[in-house]
Amino acid sequence: MSQAFRFQRSPMLQAWVQVAEAPNLLSGVCLRPFSTLKAGGDAEQFMVARSLNELADSCMWAQGRKIHTTILGSGSNVLPSDDGVPGLTIVNQATRIDVRSNGEVIAETGCSFQELFLKTAQANLHGLEFAVGIPGTLGGALVSNAGAYRSCVSEFLTRLEVVMDGRREWVAPGWMQFSYRDSLLRREDPPQAVVLRVEMRLPAGAPKQIYDEAREYQRQRISKQPPSPSAGSFFKNVNNRGLAESLVALPGPLKSAGIVPAGYLIEAAGLKGFRLGGAMLGQRHANFILNVGDASAFEIRRLAQLAKKRVHSVFGVTLEEEVLYLGDWSRFEAESIDQQSPS
Repeated sequence: MSQAFRFQRSPMLQAWVQVAEAPNLLSGVCLRPFSTLKAGGDAEQFMVARSLNELADSCMWAQGRKIHTTILGSGSNVLPSDDGVPGLTIVNQATRIDVRSNGEVIAETGCSFQELFLKTAQANLHGLEFAVGIPGTLGGALVSNAGAYRSCVSEFLTRLEVVMDGRREWVAPGWMQFSYRDSLLRREDPPQAVVLRVEMRLPAGAPKQIYDEAREYQRQRISKQPPSPSAGSFFKNVNNRGLAESLVALPGPLKSAGIVPAGYLIEAAGLKGFRLGGAMLGQRHANFILNVGDASAFEIRRLAQLAKKRVHSVFGVTLEEEVLYLGDWSRFEAESIDQQSPS
């Protein structure tokens, strides 16, 4: 395995180290322990924000000085490059949840998405049952508009507090440009903006119905999700009615909805259980890429590329990642181009 590239600290970051009151700022921190895939290189600079104000102040400082900022929560749904993540990486531990009697909820984005469900369920509020078993924070759920079983987190938002252009302000949900498993912050070259907390409004529900639905979602996830390190579902499902109707073995409800699960396509393309180095497509669920042997981030992404290429060859559709690639992937991309070039 190639050695991870070591970023040289920029003069701007060097100055911050010398003068800022940031006692937990560290250099060259390995990000493997901070990713559920247990892969990736180092953060150029790294800190943990343990409160909402600490998160906001750090982001405003960095944005004001044009320092690229990467926010991590639980590290699910991301893959840091083996060649590292430049700029400042902040682990968000702002976790406060305030549930009010009128169905209004204010939650900081470092809170566990599942814990948010539990707090709202205890107040007999309905809507987040699908969050059970999603191994991430609210912040990560917002960036990817997380959901399951035809529900998503964006449905319940009334406003969001963000840091943008070095300022802290509240914005309407439309600012995030939500769509299926997508938002403004997932797009190519997204704005340097960070969501600090959200305000939501949830409808009242019957306690038995809330917990029965949650248990069913949990049962389905336990039956599908493997125990090895992974990022959860690696690819988005495919919305293609023509393809769905052409697949004889696809269940009727999925055909009617025009949705083809990515795992179905990967398995049908003959890649279920396929291994590349320390990375493997799941035996239990083919839309999981597992780290089964100290896989590098490059190995994991190469396996993802292989799955995309095979599915496109067989079915004519291109899978799109749910997982976000963080950091410097220029060497990987150059190597991929070289491998595709004729000799």
